[in-house]
Amino acid sequence: MDYSLVTAAAQAAGPCPPGDEAAWGRRVQGLAVDLHMVAHQVAQDVARLEHAAKFTAFLEKVEIEESSRRGLLKLRTGDGPEEIRTEQQETDRGRAMIERARSLVGRWVLVYRYNETVGRQKSVRMVAHLLDVGEGVLHVNIAKSIVLDAAGQSADRAKAAWDAAGLPEHGTVTVEELDRARATLR
Repeated sequence: MDYSLVTAAAQAAGPCPPGDEAAWGRRVQGLAVDLHMVAHQVAQDVARLEHAAKFTAFLEKVEIEESSRRGLLKLRTGDGPEEIRTEQQETDRGRAMIERARSLVGRWVLVYRYNETVGRQKSVRMVAHLLDVGEGVLHVNIAKSIVLDAAGQSADRAKAAWDAAGLPEHGTVTVEELDRARATLR
């Protein structure tokens, strides 16, 4: 028995009103059970994070996937584009992760990813946590691939947008410079 949960529940319930011991006791009992359930969920979340793959990526966009109602995060790593999903939008955890991801669009994030088995043979990449690592800059090759995607894979349109924005051929570009190149494609 974890008496610390009972202690925490009693503190949350506040002082016991004189003559209302039975109702107060039920309140403490209910709060202790709720805290136990929260602790169990936290333990599962921590275990998921401990076993998650971790990588840094630029978060480009967040959409809602029509078929599953999951958040779909469009990321860019040094290896190219990657998509990763949240839990369903209708769940508290899914909604919270979608909001968090939307607040981090245009930033570098540390992604904690795990695979969720869907059906018998399909595995879906899921986000367990996102940690903001800042605005920073993008390597030119990553930025060029983002512009190429924005140009619908048309190398000519991408090069024209890149040149119109006055971006360098080597080194790095800021997110603002990248946005300038993408804006010419709209």
